[in-house]
Amino acid sequence: MWKDFWFLVISTLRTTLRKRSSLILYFGLPVAGVLLSTLLYSSTGTTPLRVGVVNEDGMQTIAADTVQFLQGLDRMELVHVNEVQLRRQLAAGDLDSGIIIEPGFSESVLQGKPDHIGIQSVKGAQVTAYMKSMLNGYIENVAGIASISAGDTAKFNKLYISYKGAEFKLTAEQLTDTETSKDITYQSIGFLIMFMMTSAINLSELILKNRENRTYFRILSSPVSTRTYVLSNIFVNLCIMISQIVVTLFIMRTVFGLDPGIPMAEMVGIMVLFSLVSVSLSLVIVSFSRSSATAGALQNLIVIPTCLLSGCFFPIGIMPASIRRIADFLPQNWALQAITKLQSGSSLAAIGFNVTVLLAFAVVFFLIATYVFGRNNDTRNFV
Repeated sequence: MWKDFWFLVISTLRTTLRKRSSLILYFGLPVAGVLLSTLLYSSTGTTPLRVGVVNEDGMQTIAADTVQFLQGLDRMELVHVNEVQLRRQLAAGDLDSGIIIEPGFSESVLQGKPDHIGIQSVKGAQVTAYMKSMLNGYIENVAGIASISAGDTAKFNKLYISYKGAEFKLTAEQLTDTETSKDITYQSIGFLIMFMMTSAINLSELILKNRENRTYFRILSSPVSTRTYVLSNIFVNLCIMISQIVVTLFIMRTVFGLDPGIPMAEMVGIMVLFSLVSVSLSLVIVSFSRSSATAGALQNLIVIPTCLLSGCFFPIGIMPASIRRIADFLPQNWALQAITKLQSGSSLAAIGFNVTVLLAFAVVFFLIATYVFGRNNDTRNFV
């Protein structure tokens, strides 16, 4: 048995991997998925906020100091314009936001009731929130000093100068933002899952193609049993998918320099477990198909829609609650959930249920395929 088994494995591998199209499908496309994910997230870095400033309060100290405070903020570029230029550049998209300091602003702050200042933007709160919070904090501090001074100009100037000249001991430490790397990893694994399922079905389809060209029956006329033949196909399928996983993760880590946020051994373990699910599902599809054309149609009907619903192409969190409930019945979602949990710092014990669910999917699919294969021995389908 083992001699026949290894003969079939080596023959299938040799026949499959000598085709350039197969190498592109099994190894080229997953790497292309990593490249595409990198390109999709390469432009998500922080860009400076372009802000136009209209200072109509003359040379008042508080107005000038407010503008100087804004210039000192990180991720912000200030441009001095008049009101007409501000509106024109906002409409053209040359500026992200604008601040108009109207006459009387400094006086209103001195009275403890800040007014005569406005923020304009055509992009909404997502652009103005940071600037507005920082600006409100600064103005409220100055207004608080004015309230304490109770109209005493000398006292206000003394407190205000002390406030501006205050020295704070600041220790800065630069941290590495790993969020983008994790997002790219998630997207890359999503593409890898889709290509793994496609590869598994294509490899299992060899059973149908061998039946169609009568090779299957010539093999069975020899001492090779049906069980040995199917097991050799499963083994080849797993070998190619494990190679697919290792090559993709290796290139993702060494060539693209992506840190998935979890040990590679844990990532490989989850993906190998999902490869069992992919193989078992591919056997179910093949067992219900009467020809390779039918298997191809079922592949298109099953793989892409389920990957879409599972969050392989974009985070599932942005989907409606009803869609997320559907994803609970799909194995891709459980694999992606396990990776996300590990990236957020959870232990291996925290993904125990995910592992159990994936194993259950694999067992159920294998049982269904075994049952259908056992009842599907009609050779006339391939005459």
